Amino acid sequence: MTASSPQLHRPTTAPDEILARLFRPMGLEGAHARTGAYEDIVDALNVFINRLRPEGAERFRFPPVVSRALIEKSGYLKSFPHLLGCVCALGGDEARVEAAVTRFDAGGTWTDDVQASEFVLAPAACYPLYPIAAARGPTPEAGLVFDVAGDCFRREPSRDIDRLQSFRMREFVAIGTPGHIKAFREHWIARAPEIAGALGVSHRIEAASDPFFGRAGAMVGRFQVAQSLKFEMLVPVRSAESPTACMSFNYHRDHFGQTWNLMSHDREPAHTACVAFGIDRLAIALFATHGVEAAKWPKSVRESLGL
Repeated sequence: MTASSPQLHRPTTAPDEILARLFRPMGLEGAHARTGAYEDIVDALNVFINRLRPEGAERFRFPPVVSRALIEKSGYLKSFPHLLGCVCALGGDEARVEAAVTRFDAGGTWTDDVQASEFVLAPAACYPLYPIAAARGPTPEAGLVFDVAGDCFRREPSRDIDRLQSFRMREFVAIGTPGHIKAFREHWIARAPEIAGALGVSHRIEAASDPFFGRAGAMVGRFQVAQSLKFEMLVPVRSAESPTACMSFNYHRDHFGQTWNLMSHDREPAHTACVAFGIDRLAIALFATHGVEAAKWPKSVRESLGL
């Protein structure tokens, strides 16, 4: 697979207009109240993606939290500690909780006594899937494919509308032998132009890396690019010069197979790959490309989305 670099079209709608027309402030950076007009497009996108679902894919919908133990075992804490959000709560006995509330009432802070819980905000939709699949034993010879989705969180304080801290993610995940998994990912990379065309957005495909933490992480990122483990579909949202990753195509090799003792039919550690749809980024890209009034979008796009 080689990256494609076509000329990208300039967005027609500024991010500030999208934010003002389709969202409402909540006093938080990277998290906004979403209007009905915006959610109509999110709903339509999910129906559109339903039609892309691989035949035989098993569906899972996960809550916005995962266990702290899962995140630690999966390696996410080591690779992306700067992106994690841990759910904390007032712990201890009643007197300690009451003391925290009293301190707040007196003008102090109540968060001094919070304790980390077993919950972590999910950083991606697919993480809970791998131990579930591993518990079933070796995969069938044809491998397994799943359709998963969830609300996700990454601690990336940003005022950019295309880099929310709280966002929705949809993924098609494949588990099986290296040959099967590589073919799965190549198939979806090849389909990216078809998907972008149906949505009427200009795009290009580029090799990419995840935002690994620290100096050692930068080396891992360079290895990821060199080994072509990650590609992204980039769509202009803020500008054509700095387009936004709205889909990604990821080959994990046997990382999750080794981590969760997830075996393919030949009793070797299974390989995995996923194609991820950034639901909110795709929705925002549609508004940036076609304008904030969906009724005025091109007929072909409206038909693709069932509008």
